[in-house]
This record gives sequence, C-alpha cells and structure tokens, in this order.
Amino acid sequence: MEAILGIIISAILSENFILVKFYGICPFMGVSKKIDTAVGMGMAVTFVMALASAACFAVNLLLVALNLEYMQTVAFILVIASIVQVVEMFLKKAVPALYKALGVFLPLITTNCAVLGVVLVNVQEGYNFLLSVINGAAGGLGFTVAIVLFASIRERVNKTECPECFKGFPIALIAAGLLALAFMGFSGLSIF
Repeated sequence: MEAILGIIISAILSENFILVKFYGICPFMGVSKKIDTAVGMGMAVTFVMALASAACFAVNLLLVALNLEYMQTVAFILVIASIVQVVEMFLKKAVPALYKALGVFLPLITTNCAVLGVVLVNVQEGYNFLLSVINGAAGGLGFTVAIVLFASIRERVNKTECPECFKGFPIALIAAGLLALAFMGFSGLSIF
C-alpha cells in the first residue's frame, strides 16, 4: 500500500510529467486556453496513459519472451497510436463538442511524449501490472492537474492588463515557468 501511495503522490506532484519532466508540452500549451477543454484533454490523456500502461505491459512481456526488447519503443508507439484512435472515434461520436474543441491536439496524444514516457518509466522501474496501471493513471492525473491549473492561470492573465510585448504567448510561457518552479518545490517530498 505504501508503494502505491508513493507512486501516486510522486506521479502527480514531485515527478509531474509536464511541470517537472517537461514531457507533453505541446498539448499543455495548445489546449490550455480554456478550463473546459483542458479538463477534457486531461481526462483523455489520463485514460490513454492508464490503458497504454496496461497494454504496453503485456506487449513488453511478449517482447521479453521473444528476446526483442530493442523493439520496445516502436511497439509502444504502435500500441499508443491504436489506443488514441479508439479514444478519438469515441469522442467524435459521444462528445462531438469536446472533439471539436480539442481539434488537432487529440491525434497529437499519439506522439505525446508524456504517454510514451510513462510507459518507459514503468519498464525502467520494473513495475508489475498493477503498479504500471496506477503509475499511468496517476501520471495522467498529474497531467490533468497541471493543464487545468495552467488553463485557469491563462484565463485570468488574459483578462488583466499587461505590457503589449507580453500579451499572448509570452505571458503564457512566463506563467508556465512559474508554475513549473512551484511544482519543482515538491521534488524533495518523501512520503516514506
């Protein structure tokens, strides 16, 4: 139980894929203009990360059994791409408004290095199936926390007065840097 709690806290706070490891910056910057789209993207990434962790665990077992460990990255990317296609088709049918709001960033989950990163971390750390899925889901929750916090900051910043040279993307980068600095404060966090 301690290991599970440690993985969850670590993946959300001290090892956050966006704000500490700087994986998945493209959707973080692109979809974080409004809170509702940020929540939708966060939920989609969380689902894909958890499912990819489970599927890639099984694929990795097969690769190890066949002595094809060098094919891990290629195999993992193919699995992730397949999962993202299923999520994309589901959102297109079930939640068309979210599908339109996410736009080009939904297929980009396929190449989101945070999704591939969580799978590779699972392999490197030697996590079993349960810990892999928990790390994937917690990593997705960390992604969601980061993108929703950043979206709320961006909404607030866009309504305030600032010098012309900082308007738009420059102030967003400054805000992202300050948010990342705040999350790096969790790096010394030790649960047990």
